Amino acid sequence: GQLMITTEVENFPGFPEGIQGPELVDRMRRQAARFGTRFVDAQLTRLEARERPFLLEAGPDHRLRADAVIVATGANARWLGLPSEERLRGHGVSACATCDGFFFKGKEVVLVGGGDSAMEEALFLTNFASRVTVVHRRRELRASRIMQERARANPKITFRFEEEVVEVVGGASVEAVRLRHVGNGSETTLPARVSSSRSVTCRR
Repeated sequence: GQLMITTEVENFPGFPEGIQGPELVDRMRRQAARFGTRFVDAQLTRLEARERPFLLEAGPDHRLRADAVIVATGANARWLGLPSEERLRGHGVSACATCDGFFFKGKEVVLVGGGDSAMEEALFLTNFASRVTVVHRRRELRASRIMQERARANPKITFRFEEEVVEVVGGASVEAVRLRHVGNGSETTLPARVSSSRSVTCRR
């Protein structure tokens, strides 16, 4: 899941210096295997949960039974819901910095959000973008203290508080974003290639 695209995990017990997301996933998998966990790579097509043990089907020839089923299907990106955002997806609007960061090399990027995932992606984008402006509609960030400290210490990252994106401006690709102050309603326009990541804690 999202841990596979998380560069640094700071709040998992047992790793005082932090650990890379993919490495943590690999360690979890190896530990589970050591205690007998069997991994099945298949796509479930049916779950029958009216009686125990539950029946899971992954095609006509692959059936599993289990006394408990945990559904962990992951998270989806939270888009802003703007018509202009929808129109320009893939043309400057993105919800995955690790997927699309390279396309913003040397560009000024606007990132929307205030949680850990937003800070994670803002920091990642500084490897490519000339500047990253984080837009957050509240007065304070929701991210953990260590993520806030890292983001604030990066000279490429600036913050716009109590503002929200009301329009993504552009023809064939993103050219700017229009911001509105949530308090007084004043509007400003920022030139940008846009990364819209209204983060769900740890992704996307």
